[in-house]
Amino acid sequence: MLTILIFALLLALILLGLPIAVAMSLTAIAFFVGLGQGGFLAMLPQRLYYGTTGFTLLAVPFFILAGNLMNTGGITNRIFRFARSTVGHKAGGLGHVSVISSMIFSGMSGSAVADAAGLGQIQYKAMVDSGYEPVVAASIVASASTIGPVIPPSIPFVLFGALTGVSVSRLFLAGFVPGILMGAALMAAIALMARPRGFPKTEKAAMREIAISLREAALPLFAPVIIIGGIMSGIFTPTEASVVVCLYALLLGFLYRDLRLSDLPGIFWKSIKQSVSLLFIMAAANFLGWFTIYRRIPDEIISSLASMSVSGGSVMAMLVAVVLVLGLFLEGNAIFLITVPIFLPIAAQFGFDLVNLGVAMTLLIMVGNLTPPVGMCLFAVQSFSKVGLMELARESWPYIAGILAVTLVIAYVPQIATFLPNLLMGPGM
Repeated sequence: MLTILIFALLLALILLGLPIAVAMSLTAIAFFVGLGQGGFLAMLPQRLYYGTTGFTLLAVPFFILAGNLMNTGGITNRIFRFARSTVGHKAGGLGHVSVISSMIFSGMSGSAVADAAGLGQIQYKAMVDSGYEPVVAASIVASASTIGPVIPPSIPFVLFGALTGVSVSRLFLAGFVPGILMGAALMAAIALMARPRGFPKTEKAAMREIAISLREAALPLFAPVIIIGGIMSGIFTPTEASVVVCLYALLLGFLYRDLRLSDLPGIFWKSIKQSVSLLFIMAAANFLGWFTIYRRIPDEIISSLASMSVSGGSVMAMLVAVVLVLGLFLEGNAIFLITVPIFLPIAAQFGFDLVNLGVAMTLLIMVGNLTPPVGMCLFAVQSFSKVGLMELARESWPYIAGILAVTLVIAYVPQIATFLPNLLMGPGM
């Protein structure tokens, strides 16, 4: 009952328009005071500070900066041109191009919103100019952008690793196959609708165009190799990889002469604001999470589940349902920060693989990015497409169904996600 009341108050405050960080802090404060334990509020500054410290979390602002550098430095244009030259002539070709270019871009940015706001504008304009209806183009762009945090690098994986102690390197490797499956599911949905709905396609590119686009995109395409290769070889950690990708994006921007020194102050300031916003949410979530642990809420949930003799499969279904519902109202990183302290003991009790749990939760959060009223990818695409939010959400349902199908398979067949990290790093967490 206490758990239900906590989430009810939190959602009520968010629906009233309070920022997520403020809503989480006020929820914890209200229950501490209401339960006659107001003295514990002296812990608030300490928990806020503790929630944003740690070497792993240094990766978050750097991956945000990397995405902003790439969106300004012309890298996105080159990735899109290469993808267009290879599959643009297929039925629904530019839809497939959007998915493939997002898969490539996700190997550098790690953020769905960065993908939607940067590369998404190029994808949307190309599709509309080729005859796609604006709402169709916008729905494909929004859906394709959700691959960003699944194929490494990934900001959500960094957060999950920081919260649970799970190896971020293992999480990165575990995201490859699910990310590819997501792309395949989206492309299958586009292919099924292409002919019945008359999706346009472009002329088949000449070999010369393919060769030129490949040459121009070669260095951006090499970025994931540098990142994952460096991590696996021990040259740098996942956290240090975030700095490497920033420097690489900066180098490419100046090499292509698409990035100027005068652009950097604006990029840095934008990245600072985005980072501070996310870290403020993390700080507040740490205080709320500490309150739930102090009140032994995870232990009470485990006891209740044990008394009902539920199976691991049933518990996984409950976790999936909880994250999907929260995804309607909360931003993805906030869902991680709120639920992981509660889910972690439950996962240990029922023997869930934590690497696979992190991947499954990330996929569920990507579904939330496409569902109103708080769908962050929908907001990002709506800002430049000017398509109505509900109209955009309705058009996205075939793609949501595809992503959800992949998510359920990953949740119940953990070997799909854990195969690669177990193969390359050996079994373990």
